[in-house]
Amino acid sequence: MAEEAKKLAAYAAVDNHVQNNQAVGVGSGSTIVYAARQLILQHGLSLSDLDRHPELDVAIDGADEVDARLTLIKGGGGCLTQEKIVAGCAKQFVVIADFRKDSKVLGQQWKKGVPIEVIPMAHVPVSRTIVRRFGGVANLRMAVSKAGPVVTDNCNFILDWKFDGAQDWTEVNTAIKMIPGVVETGLFVGMADRAYFGMEDGSVQVRDPTVE
Repeated sequence: MAEEAKKLAAYAAVDNHVQNNQAVGVGSGSTIVYAARQLILQHGLSLSDLDRHPELDVAIDGADEVDARLTLIKGGGGCLTQEKIVAGCAKQFVVIADFRKDSKVLGQQWKKGVPIEVIPMAHVPVSRTIVRRFGGVANLRMAVSKAGPVVTDNCNFILDWKFDGAQDWTEVNTAIKMIPGVVETGLFVGMADRAYFGMEDGSVQVRDPTVE
C-alpha cells in the first residue's frame, strides 16, 4: 500500500514539475527511486553533478515527515547534508511522500528525532549543548549491520535529537547550525514549495506551504 502510494506521488510530481531541457535534482530517499527511474528510463537522461549544473530548475526528494507548513525532517537514511545542498540549488523544491509521513506538527509521525550531521570529534559536546539548550535527548546513531557509529558519505557522524514538544523550527535550526562541529541539520525550514502525498485510496493530495 505505502509503496504504491509513493509511486503515485512521484509520478504526479514529475508530471507537474518537470519539463523538457530542465536540470533536475533528485535526492536519495526510497520514494525518489520511482521518480528518478521514471525520468531516466523514459527519456534517456544523462546524469551530471553540481559542478556542471550549480543551478537546478527543480529538485525532487522524499521526506521522513512533513508538517502543515511544509517544514520537513529528513536524514533518516543519513544523506541530509547532500540532500539539502541539492534542494538549496533548485529554483523549486518538490517533496514526494506517502500518507505515513503527513503530520500537523513534527514529531507526530516520525519518532526517531531530528538527524544532525556532526564532525566526529565534536559529537559529545554538540549533543550536550543541544540537550542543555533545547531539552530532549541526542543520541549518536549506531550502525546496524556493523560495529560502531553510522558514518555519512562525508565521513561524519549523525546525532538523532529526540525533541520535547513544539518548537520554533526556524529558530532551532539556526541555533543548532551555529554550534561548532555541526555540519548540517535534517530540518528543512522554508525550503519546500509543494508536497505530494500518495494516499491509501490511490489519490494524491497536494499541499502548498501555509502562510500565517
